[in-house]
Amino acid sequence: MHRIVKKEQLSDIITKFVIEAPLIAKKRKAGNFVILRLMEGGERIPITIADSDPKLGTVTIIVQAVGKTTKQLCSFNEGEYILDFVGPLGEPTPIKNFGRVICIGGGVGTAEVYPIGKALKDAGNEVIGIVGARTKSLIILEKEMSKVCNTLYITTDDGSYKRKGFVSDQLQDIINSGVKIDGVYAIGPIPMMKVCANVTKPYGIKTYVSLNPIMVDGTGMCGCCRVTVGGRMKFTCVDGPEFDAHEVDFDELTMRNRTYVDLEKVSDQMYEQHICKLEVVK
Repeated sequence: MHRIVKKEQLSDIITKFVIEAPLIAKKRKAGNFVILRLMEGGERIPITIADSDPKLGTVTIIVQAVGKTTKQLCSFNEGEYILDFVGPLGEPTPIKNFGRVICIGGGVGTAEVYPIGKALKDAGNEVIGIVGARTKSLIILEKEMSKVCNTLYITTDDGSYKRKGFVSDQLQDIINSGVKIDGVYAIGPIPMMKVCANVTKPYGIKTYVSLNPIMVDGTGMCGCCRVTVGGRMKFTCVDGPEFDAHEVDFDELTMRNRTYVDLEKVSDQMYEQHICKLEVVK
């Protein structure tokens, strides 16, 4: 059982949790994630560790309420407990002084790129950050990113905040400026990561993405999170979650992530109906 120490609403659908997990906090590195289960019979879902405090024994996760389990989690309050909270899982991000690196976060993917940017900055890199979302209310961790980035750019699809457009537009502009880029980390929705990979590929800029396929156990046993990278099958949970963006089969990843989309909709609708009934009873 893992206690929720702090809960903070970052937007209508994005919530930040600080969770009591001393062993994970002690070993966690940038790029690691956890598998959590809210209760007996509940779904197991992977969530990236956004931050940790080894002294306090806590880890921070940021969750977007998009389906039954994430909506259920976001309804939990401080002092309540999560049944299972397993980690740190996955291969940590290889960190060294590359030189000048661009860290791109799309939507809640900013929670995943933030610890990477922080680690890269601590390693002596010049970090350029690009954070984007559909609209201003979905921009998260702007202050935190500004502290770990030498320069930070913000984009919104609808133009409600800063630059109107996509993170890939800002990436292309930076490349066009002639600035030497030694690496790119792009984390967010699959289409965003695919476009960023297509932008950097002609220039031979090493680019990494963090993949988010369907995952169950997180230890390489179930095989659900398999992806094709460089023509070879990989398990995201033990071989990743980060891979060379130019070798990822994004079309296959997209197709596999839609395997249970109809069942996910049914589960979400049943949960919403259950909540509505509870509210009526109240």
